[in-house]
Amino acid sequence: MFVRMRRRTAVRADRAGSARPALIKAVYVGAWRRRRTGPLPHRKENALLHQNRRDRCGFGFGADDKNRGVSNVDYNQKLALWEPYDVVVCGGGPSGIPAALAGARAGLKTLLIESTGQLGGVGTSAGVTHLLGGRTLDNKHDCVAGIFREITEGLYARGEAIDPRAIPDEKYSPFGWLKGLVSGVPFNPIAMTALLDEKMLEAGVDVLYFTGCVDALTDGDRITHIVAFNKSGLFAVPTSAVVDATGDADMAARCGCPVVKGREEDGLMTPATLIFHVEGVDQEQTAAYIYEHESPRFREMIRSLRERGIWDFPYDIFISVQVHEKGTMMINTSRICDVDGTDGRSISRGMMRGRSETHRLMAIMREHFPGFGNARIKLVAPVLGIRETRRIVGDYVYTVQDVLDQRDFPDTIGFSGYGWDLPDPKKPSYQPLAESGKKLKRRYTPIPYRCMVPRRVTNIICPGRAISVERDVLGPLREQGPCYAMGHAAGLAAVQAVRENKPFAAVDTERLRADLRKQGAIVDWHTQA
Repeated sequence: MFVRMRRRTAVRADRAGSARPALIKAVYVGAWRRRRTGPLPHRKENALLHQNRRDRCGFGFGADDKNRGVSNVDYNQKLALWEPYDVVVCGGGPSGIPAALAGARAGLKTLLIESTGQLGGVGTSAGVTHLLGGRTLDNKHDCVAGIFREITEGLYARGEAIDPRAIPDEKYSPFGWLKGLVSGVPFNPIAMTALLDEKMLEAGVDVLYFTGCVDALTDGDRITHIVAFNKSGLFAVPTSAVVDATGDADMAARCGCPVVKGREEDGLMTPATLIFHVEGVDQEQTAAYIYEHESPRFREMIRSLRERGIWDFPYDIFISVQVHEKGTMMINTSRICDVDGTDGRSISRGMMRGRSETHRLMAIMREHFPGFGNARIKLVAPVLGIRETRRIVGDYVYTVQDVLDQRDFPDTIGFSGYGWDLPDPKKPSYQPLAESGKKLKRRYTPIPYRCMVPRRVTNIICPGRAISVERDVLGPLREQGPCYAMGHAAGLAAVQAVRENKPFAAVDTERLRADLRKQGAIVDWHTQA
């Protein structure tokens, strides 16, 4: 079975006048053919292309591409039509994992599409092996449970993660050298990916690795298909509901939901980071220096190195966090400015800059930083760590004032225990809101369901950092712990939406909250008091 695709792509002319094809925008004309049984047919390899003279800038390009001679090409292709699914989850990170598990366990036929070869998202592929936001910063209360707790306890049982409740209360701890970071869960990423595979198989989730979500076909205000690509080629998946867990609102943006990106005044986004892990660290030597100088971020050392012309990076702090093994540290130090996580070229440049900085930084660490003299690089993350890109615009936008006023919401589906954390786009060692004196007045930040529901298209939901919030509210909500909470809620919301054939905006949130409670999720803070 096939669906015919007509897509508009771009041709960029180089100085010699030749043309290179590149994706700009997809316009699809769906032609359903009579359904038939039997194996899915292979897509045909031939494609009809012709040039369109109009210039246009769209998906896949940054603002600077508008002046690079972009024109259109119409590309016609028959797509293999897959069997239909109740829900397609786009992205296998901290919000996509629980969404897929919750939906499949409730009986929905669920497809999880992941662009890399493993689940876990930023926690595994980007090397951030420290789950933050699941407990309050004082390490006294859980903020996230349910599927998040199931996964972390599964890792504890295998000896592949450290329970923050078992970490000694110290002024300076190697698990971040700051009190608040001790509330995170350090874990072994290899064990995490194995555990997640097991969970998906047990739940009956169909997982597609090395597959990119290309576009969403719509009929009126509903998505009818997700178009994806892998080594098998382009194909279309019919679906009743979509969970956009890309973190970038990719599918929401492609199907016409309103989105915003970056800082309100100029569109700039917080810097990216290429995480790397080092082993062979003498943590006692590092701790001795930190206690002596009262300096967990090595600011005075970096100041001295800058004055001597040794440190030329645009950031003035050094962040190292012990992972699940003593002597192995996650280095979350680099801040790569001017990276647009929705632009392929920008991400590629960011990766190259990040790798270059990694080796320069490692040389400085070995020579100047106490405890790192015999350290060596264990791994460099294969995926760039992106903190911020698009945010959907829902019927409600969660504001900074809501957080400061300690506003509660009747549709709360989870909490974050983290604080303001969104570095300035141009001054990456500066946290504007954290250093503004606007203190969080309570230990937790509630997450309202309605912030995950975009406008215009009715059968898509966006858990994770792409939710409908003012930019600075991403600080507490973008961490992995609260993303698990949002994904769990999104998966159960999909059950209602599919079985009762209603929009995500019409989901009964009281019933959703009750379902979350039954599955061990935390939706009422008074139970944590």
